Amino acid sequence: MDPLGDVLERVRGRGALFGQAILDPPWSLRFATGASLTLVTMLRGQAVVVAAGQARALRPGEVAVVRGPAEFVVGDQATTEPRFVVTTTEYCERVDGSSAKISLDPRTCGYENGRDLLLSGAFNGTVGISDRLLDALPDVLVVPAERGHQAILDLIAVEISLEQAGQQVVLDRLLDLMLVATLRVWFDEYAEKVPAWYGAIEHPVVGPALRLLHDRPADRWTVASLAGSVGVSRAALARQFTRLVGMPPMAYLACWRVTLAADLLRETDATVSSIARKVGYANTFALSVAFKRLRGVTPSQHRQEVRSG
Repeated sequence: MDPLGDVLERVRGRGALFGQAILDPPWSLRFATGASLTLVTMLRGQAVVVAAGQARALRPGEVAVVRGPAEFVVGDQATTEPRFVVTTTEYCERVDGSSAKISLDPRTCGYENGRDLLLSGAFNGTVGISDRLLDALPDVLVVPAERGHQAILDLIAVEISLEQAGQQVVLDRLLDLMLVATLRVWFDEYAEKVPAWYGAIEHPVVGPALRLLHDRPADRWTVASLAGSVGVSRAALARQFTRLVGMPPMAYLACWRVTLAADLLRETDATVSSIARKVGYANTFALSVAFKRLRGVTPSQHRQEVRSG
């Protein structure tokens, strides 16, 4: 189990919402796309990302990842009132409803000679992002400028200005690459902020236990059987697992099973009964009880919400 690869394996953007805004202070954009994840970077100038009650500075080349679907704001200052709105149909129209597009390039808005240049890409709705990844991320994160990032940003800046055959497919793959490259830095460099299980995977006892739960979630695990599989006592496993991961092994397994079920409900047309068996529950009722307890809705309600969202 590659813990980072495990959460990133299902990143598959479709209909990526890319755009760039050329701006002069004071400026502010309200992002109202409903996207599950949005990436924002400043190619020129600085900005402040205001999301989920936080205000995070964004310097040139840094990348912010904002978890949706709630709206958020990016401006030259945290207090600047939004002057543009980003939606799924219009990259940045003015708040009065008029278009802010400029004729130079597609997917470009603002002012032809603006000082600041903002670039963003968003996953369209809930498409292409798994619940296991969303559950691993905070509401907003910012990673520093990286040399590898700059090459990707340069390529994106070229591609979003083009209109060629297959352009959307190219943009989708570039969004995937940008997200993976950004999160790889965040997971590796910000140990105090990443999920507890990510660091615990290297532990000689807890790591093998996590791998077993991730690789074989449908097995009939108990604390005793899991402890036996990794060669320690039940008490030792429970103590070390809870200390490093933040919850007991069976509680973690329940969360993992429900997360897997949520992904299957989103990505497949499989019945709830078959999904229940696939992730380790005996029947629909057992999965529904766990799902409602952890997510507040039933599996069927979750599927309906995701597909209507």
